[in-house]
Parts: sequence; C-alpha cells; structure tokens
Amino acid sequence: MLYWPMPNVMYVEGYALDRFAQGLWALRPVHQNKVGLVLDAGIEEDLRIRHLQVADATRASLGLPVVEYVVTDTPLEVEKWINPTTGQSTGRIKHPDSLLRAVKNLVKRSQVDAVAVVGRFPDDEVDDLDDYRLGIGIDILAGVEAVISHLVVKEFQIPCAHAPALAPLPLTSSLSPKSAAEEIGYTFLPCVLAGLSNAPQYLVKNPESSKGCILSNDVDSIILPIDACGGDGALAFARSKRNKPLIICVEENETVLYDTADKLGIKVVKVSNYWEAIGVIAAHKAGVDPNSLRRNRIDNIRCPSVPANDFAVSTSIDLS
Repeated sequence: MLYWPMPNVMYVEGYALDRFAQGLWALRPVHQNKVGLVLDAGIEEDLRIRHLQVADATRASLGLPVVEYVVTDTPLEVEKWINPTTGQSTGRIKHPDSLLRAVKNLVKRSQVDAVAVVGRFPDDEVDDLDDYRLGIGIDILAGVEAVISHLVVKEFQIPCAHAPALAPLPLTSSLSPKSAAEEIGYTFLPCVLAGLSNAPQYLVKNPESSKGCILSNDVDSIILPIDACGGDGALAFARSKRNKPLIICVEENETVLYDTADKLGIKVVKVSNYWEAIGVIAAHKAGVDPNSLRRNRIDNIRCPSVPANDFAVSTSIDLS
C-alpha cells in the first residue's frame, strides 16, 4: 500500500525480470504509461466500487493516467494453496482465457501500456493468516498473484501487476509493523497503479541493439535471500559469461526454500544483513574488493609461471 515510485527504482514483473536476466529482454525507461484496469467478474458490487474509487482517487489526487477499466466476461475463480513439499504459496485461476480476453480488449481499444489486474481471492480463515500478520509467515496470496501476472506478461509483453480483492480482515492489536501497510485500506490497488504508471517497457526483439535501454550486462550486483538462489533470474546472472555481476546473499533473510549458493555451486559474497549488503555494493561500485575490508580475507598474491615445457608452476610470495 505504501509503495511509491522512486527515480532510482524500476517496477518490473517477475517473469519479465527473468527474461531480462537471461538477456532476452531489455528494459526501456518511460516517462509515463497509460494504465488499464481489469476487474474480476467474481468481485461483489460493493468491493468493485471500492476498487473503482481507488482508481478515481489516483487519477484525481496523484494524476495517474488510469484510462479505462473492463470486467472479465467470466469469474476468474482464483484458487490458492501451500505446496506441501516446498512450503511455497502457489495456485491457479480456473478461467485464464477470460483474463487474457479482457487484457486484449484493453490493449486493442485503449492502447494501454500497462495493466493492473484485480482478482477476487477466497477469503481465508483468520487463523491461516496469523503468522503472516505477525511478520513471521509466508504470503499465501503471492504465489498465485505471480501466476496471474506471469500469464499476462508472457502473452502481451507489457508491464502487469496484480492486487487481490478481499473482504476486510478483523482488527487486531498484535499486527506486525511489517504487515501493517497491507491493512490500512480496503484494497491493495494504490501502489500497483503507482508502480505501473512509470514501469519500464519490455523490449523483446533485438534487445542488445536498443539505445537508451537497460540490458542484463548493465547489472553490476544483485542481492538475494540466503536460500533463494535457484530462480531463473538468479541462475542466469550466476552463469553469465560476460560482465558477471557480484552476487550478495543475506543470511538474515531466510525463506522456505533450500536453494543456497553452496548447494548450487554459485560463487557469492555472504553478508549478515542488508546494512552489510549496502556496504559491499558501495565498495564494489567504487572498485574496491569487498574482501579487503574484512579481516584476513586477502591471501598472499600468487604467480603462475609457464616454463618452456608448457607445464604451469604456481608459486606464492610471502609478504610477511
């Protein structure tokens, strides 16, 4: 709810981010996007009006170019669950074709540059959300939200983000500050519309020949949770043969995954927290080896010599 665009931050959907990391797509900064809104036909009238009021509020108070909305021709019927093997949240929509038809109509009729989708999510038992509201559990909505945005971005190659439509949760006095921003209004839509209004466009054809675009080779460093190194984007950066970025893993940020750098054979710099990660990035940006700022992290310099018989001999210089 409290996200607002910043000049040094790009609002990029996950599927697009993976294609970018793989060098298949480029990111083209924009001044402003025309944003279209898709509402699930399964949303009740009162809840639909709340979301339309949000759209009008962002247009009138923030000046955002939200140009039109459509309602899907069939309820999407969102389903969500926790993968019992991995512990990740995931899900599906029973009628993806209805969503794609709605987006296609928006793109064709209004030439929108970005799309916000609001799907009616099943209301949870409050007990199912206790851990998340306390700041210690997973987001049980996020997995299927990603499924929805991936579907649209893959089909239309334009920015997309999703906001769930839910009945308000009962008030609690034990809400974690980390979760509080998601419970201060009737919808999750304001930050989505704000982010999409200046999200970069995705350049799919010949990305390397495009001036003014950001390419994967421009990325100098990335930060990951300590056990979330197995995503397509992270692996693409790790396997890059040209301009490989510095990969930083934050030990304090643990997930339900087990995709550690050690398990995957990825060379990374491990840090305790995000404060330390920022310091590593600052050193790297300045051309300073981050290891030189740690105690006993720099070994003696080595000198590989190649005699006439072409057998390499490695020697070291003892500076003590």
